[in-house]
Amino acid sequence: MTSIGHSDLDVFPLNLGGNTFGWTSTRDESFAVLDAFAVGGGNFVDTADGYSAWVPGNTGGESETIIGEWMTARGNRDDIVVATKVSQHPQFPGLAAATVAAAADASLARLATDHIDLYYAHFDDASVPLAETVGAFNDLVVAGKVRYVGVSNYSADRIEEWISIAEREGYALPVALQPHYNLVRREPYETELAPVVAEHDLGVMPYFSLASGFLSGKYRTAADLAGKARGKGAGQYLDERGLRVIDALDAIAVARGVSVPTTALAWLRAKPGIVAPIASATTPAQVAELVAAASVDLTPQEVAALDAASAV
Repeated sequence: MTSIGHSDLDVFPLNLGGNTFGWTSTRDESFAVLDAFAVGGGNFVDTADGYSAWVPGNTGGESETIIGEWMTARGNRDDIVVATKVSQHPQFPGLAAATVAAAADASLARLATDHIDLYYAHFDDASVPLAETVGAFNDLVVAGKVRYVGVSNYSADRIEEWISIAEREGYALPVALQPHYNLVRREPYETELAPVVAEHDLGVMPYFSLASGFLSGKYRTAADLAGKARGKGAGQYLDERGLRVIDALDAIAVARGVSVPTTALAWLRAKPGIVAPIASATTPAQVAELVAAASVDLTPQEVAALDAASAV
């Protein structure tokens, strides 16, 4: 287990993504994935109130509902660290104070819990004064509804501004950052966000850790992408550089006797500030590959080889 930033949240170094729950995974399939993760030692689950409003017939919050039902059925709420996010639910868009308060209550109800362990501002909302949003998150911490605060998809300048407001007002400081970061998407994290992370001791949970499945190694030709739910996302990396990265991952994976996705996640874990890469699964077999990354520590030479392969 490892701690998130300057918090006392102890988590498994792989964050199970809940974006597939209620989308590409049914309730029963989601339960099987969650069970496999828990059996493998995992305790850290990530979701958002907007998952998965984009699916026809869904209204948002389906993932939270499934996670809440699973924790209730298994009686394991106290063993699970739950992270969710606000700003994208169709009924609760943005980060106005009243919206944040109402959205948090709705998330708590769907998760069938009285507290959220880590609550992220999902996307910056420039239409609302940042001080209002920071104050709203602090109110949730004071009320005991949220244990710790995080930010996702914020620029370095806006993170600094959030922290300055919190320090000035005596509000709860953010402990976590959730950025888009992986082997084929290294910026702006490495040059712009990593220095802020180091200065303020933030724990980083990168999303799209496997680049919409591209870094699983399954997509090596255009034909491999046909008919896949994530085909469009993975397809953007199917070029000379992307295939060079896959070849480098292959070489290390074969040498170590592990899978390509395990190796890609291990690369993230080797980077400064990274606490637990976020990755999702639709089957227990996929969960095993994700969990394995928690015990694979790449050598400096292996990290350097992957750095070189992924250089622009």
